[in-house]
Amino acid sequence: MKRGEKLKIAEAKDETDLVDFGMRYDLTVPLVRYYSNNANDLPSPFKALQMGNVWRADRPQRGRYRQFMQCDIDIIGEPSNLAEIELILATTTTIGKLGFKNFEIRINERRILKAMAAYSGFAEEDYDTVFIILDKMDKIGLDGVAEELAKEGYAKESIDKYLGLFKGVEEAGNGIDGICYIAKTLEGFLEEDVEKNLLEIINSVNAAKQADFKLVFDPTLVRGMSYYTGTIFEIAMPELGAACGGGGRYDKMVGKFTGQDVPACGFSIGFERIVLLLMESGFTVPMQRPKVAYLIEKGYPADKLVDVIAKAQEERQAGKQVLVVRMNKNKKFQKEKLAAEGYKDIVEFFNN
Repeated sequence: MKRGEKLKIAEAKDETDLVDFGMRYDLTVPLVRYYSNNANDLPSPFKALQMGNVWRADRPQRGRYRQFMQCDIDIIGEPSNLAEIELILATTTTIGKLGFKNFEIRINERRILKAMAAYSGFAEEDYDTVFIILDKMDKIGLDGVAEELAKEGYAKESIDKYLGLFKGVEEAGNGIDGICYIAKTLEGFLEEDVEKNLLEIINSVNAAKQADFKLVFDPTLVRGMSYYTGTIFEIAMPELGAACGGGGRYDKMVGKFTGQDVPACGFSIGFERIVLLLMESGFTVPMQRPKVAYLIEKGYPADKLVDVIAKAQEERQAGKQVLVVRMNKNKKFQKEKLAAEGYKDIVEFFNN
């Protein structure tokens, strides 16, 4: 269950417990394998929703387990940022309906991360090390990042230039102004479409969102998966003090299986973390709606039937689930079947 730097260290030490097989780490790679084998029979774009257990070599703590359930939604085959917009809106709407408010969706771009490193003078082969250290920003702060970069032997000039970018974004703001600042500063290092892409996502989501949250630009957001190629995002919950979901664009993964790249993007929620927050907030499971069945005798007058239908509509608007059906000859069996289906109240309407 080793991964990332832990795996590299284990390989260097020639540990004997390294094997060729491992437990399922996420749901993204299996989805891509399925898509690669069945692409000709699937719609384009292909939209998937899945839930399943995954395993990580993490240190167990509050809201973090070695086995946990992921809830994923993915769109494969959509090259534009419509995929990011739809995934962010779907995820935030779901979280909002659970009662969560004032959370954040932090957004960044892998190409911005690379452009910032290049602008600061880091060599391309050092990017991964720099990003791993940057990913600790929320725990060790700017000074801690500077210290760890210095320990790796990087030039002070590069470190100062690099950290200056984050200070500049902080001064500009974590919204549109921050993106505009970083795009202008990194001119010549950053692809021109990155700024436009992020601004379109932020403006579209803010215009259409149905939940109470903020979409903020965070240049320190790295996301641990090396397969991300473009936009990345994460759900930050103040109650948890950590992320409870995230995702991004992985346009190169399908090509590793088929030899032909296909655009793809996904968003994942950690089921246990959401449940933990719900339990700690005193969330109660909504009661099932009362179920009522109206049995109408054959030949029931049309003028009275209108009143029955109207009454059923009133009860539905009051929160009840109302079934309106004709009365069978074997009424006893019909009522027993309805009772087994959960209809506790059965109202009969006769001709006389």
